[in-house]
Amino acid sequence: MKYISTRGKADVLDFEGVTLTGLARDGGLYVPEEIPSFTAEDIRSMRGLSYADVAFKVIQPFVAGSVSDVDLKKMLDATYGDAFRHNAVAPIVQLSPNDWLLELFHGPTLAFKDFALQLLGRFFDHFTEKRDEQLTILGATSGDTGSAAIEGCRGRDNVRIYMLHPKDRVSDVQRKQMTTVLEPNVVNIAVEGTFDDCQALVKACFNDLAFRDKVGLTAVNSINWARVMAQIVYYFTSAVALGAPDRKVSYSVPTGNFGDIFAGYIAKNMGLPIETLAIATNSNDILARTLNTGTYASGETHATLSPSMDIQVSSNFERLIFDLTGRDGDMVQSYMDSFVKDKSFSLSPDHHAILKDNFVADRVDDATTKAVMKRIFEENGYISDPHTAVGIEVARTSLDSSAVPNITLSTAHPVKFGAAVEEACGVVPNLPQHMADLYEREERFEVLPNDKKTLQRRILEGNGS
Repeated sequence: MKYISTRGKADVLDFEGVTLTGLARDGGLYVPEEIPSFTAEDIRSMRGLSYADVAFKVIQPFVAGSVSDVDLKKMLDATYGDAFRHNAVAPIVQLSPNDWLLELFHGPTLAFKDFALQLLGRFFDHFTEKRDEQLTILGATSGDTGSAAIEGCRGRDNVRIYMLHPKDRVSDVQRKQMTTVLEPNVVNIAVEGTFDDCQALVKACFNDLAFRDKVGLTAVNSINWARVMAQIVYYFTSAVALGAPDRKVSYSVPTGNFGDIFAGYIAKNMGLPIETLAIATNSNDILARTLNTGTYASGETHATLSPSMDIQVSSNFERLIFDLTGRDGDMVQSYMDSFVKDKSFSLSPDHHAILKDNFVADRVDDATTKAVMKRIFEENGYISDPHTAVGIEVARTSLDSSAVPNITLSTAHPVKFGAAVEEACGVVPNLPQHMADLYEREERFEVLPNDKKTLQRRILEGNGS
């Protein structure tokens, strides 16, 4: 499998290359040159398989030529084995006759990011050992990516990870999951700014090619294709569990950076019979506004009960734009140049029409989020986190309640947002046993200004450069 940049000017790479590179050198994002295609019989053959075995079928075409089948199978068995505390790995729970939750929080850090980042750490080990190289990982998190990435990379000999989070804009549990990891190869940095500021710093460092080459920089954010690839799997497992390919399904996906729902879009293009993909956003609704108006425009980032979606620049949306334009790198570059200049761009009528053919979208404010959390708890005895509640509400407003099963991605354990749960439901979720002492653990992190040179100097010092 070969990979090309959304802006059309970077080198064509194999899976090993894109995993270690992260952001393309022309500023674009890597996507597969061709999307693998599965027949109905291929999908039917996934019935009754373990999560790891379905993952092998889905992922193998994307890594062909870079990872042997034997090595891939070992990595998948290790990833989706003991680290996940549910035998189904990604179980589905029924809320009503046609509404389901896909629980993606049974991994070590209680969020959906574990599905990709536990695997990505093993890919990093596999490739760096073969090359005898050191990697510097730089990432930004709105809450969940950071802890999952750190958990996947902690203690690895050939990796040093610097994780940025917006100071005072993640939940206490989210922060402590990152800052209580004390391995010497882990550096947590609280940036004085928003998640969008953190993400912009990461991109600026990647686009500084001299710095990038000097420190051997790579990415764990969903700008790294391997992240999106791993998330495709649970669309297949959940759809098959509810009757695919002989029955269509729809999904509501809480999303800020567009990576999780883009994985669903890829699954649909691989042949999975998805009826509708619903983009669920909080009041930071750049994606819903884009779908409804055709204009992609960033605004002020608002702090909400669902902080992992407090994003006004959705990086993975560029991958979709590449498809909307018929994979025209020059057109993508034109759109992104406009965004850098004006903080907005308007899709052409044709491109906007294709977007609306593939997705629906809605926004949910905090008051409605709390009301949904309370209703689900009272009706089902089920405690949902606020991000999941956003997805549940958009499933209600935007998906046909009777045509096909509607699956909402439940992206995080409610304990990660205990204050919001207590406010909405009057109960305090308990930390799982492996995190019972989280609040007593020693924390270690640094505070830095929103400044590229300061960040680069800290990375150089940390790497002994």
